[in-house]
Amino acid sequence: MTDRFADLHIHTFFSDSTASPAEVVDEAVRADLACIAVADHDTLDGIADTLAAAAPHGLEVISAVELSSDYKGKDIHILGYGFDCLDGPLVLRLKEMQAARVARMQQMLARLDELGMKDMRLEDVAGMTHSDSLGRLHLAKLLLERGHVRSLDQAFRQYLSEGASAYFPKFKQTPAEAIRLIRASGGVAVMAHPVLTQRDELIPELVKAGLGGLEAYYPNCFMDTVNRYLALAKKYDLVVTGGSDAHGASKTNTYIGKSRVPYHWVEKLKERTRRPV
Repeated sequence: MTDRFADLHIHTFFSDSTASPAEVVDEAVRADLACIAVADHDTLDGIADTLAAAAPHGLEVISAVELSSDYKGKDIHILGYGFDCLDGPLVLRLKEMQAARVARMQQMLARLDELGMKDMRLEDVAGMTHSDSLGRLHLAKLLLERGHVRSLDQAFRQYLSEGASAYFPKFKQTPAEAIRLIRASGGVAVMAHPVLTQRDELIPELVKAGLGGLEAYYPNCFMDTVNRYLALAKKYDLVVTGGSDAHGASKTNTYIGKSRVPYHWVEKLKERTRRPV
């Protein structure tokens, strides 16, 4: 039997990717994937379109989201899989987070206006995504487009990074709160890209809070790193996930299918949900 693989961490233009759900599906089919998960940042808006685009190809789609959370000033992203997409505490919290994202964007735009950049409007930022999941990357792109900076790096360094002149903090919830929301909605909570987060010492504490998995497979990682997280997953009886973290043209160092997991981990993920994925 031919090996089957899944990419369980993909973004669409409903958050900060340039790719539509249909384009995501087309690329996944070309990559010969059996299963994908669209895990947009703090929004579920891309899931329905992805399911519709995938159906004619027989491509399996798992409900997913990437939740922002904060631990002592450090961003910790928690992936959720297999939860109820229609109702429940996670859906309600996401509505709060969307409103908070819009409010934060208005604050940053007001500060940029004070700094003399009066051609930056909320509707211009909103036009860069297909949902209310507005983020700093959208604003950085607009700054670049309008000629206020020479690069995205400069936009963040000068205006949008923590401590910079137009930075405002985002909606705050702890990793434990994010985990509880996912579990209360019937899903499995997974620590996203621990190789980037570099807070492995939090894993035992998050397991006590209900963490169900680790994203061990991630693009551009050495196998020694992957094996370290596979060992941690085994130690704490966590399901293993992984994916490309593809963002279309917004992230040029990866693409759909670049990092993938054997399909048996999808089956393990399904076993750990309290409802069908």
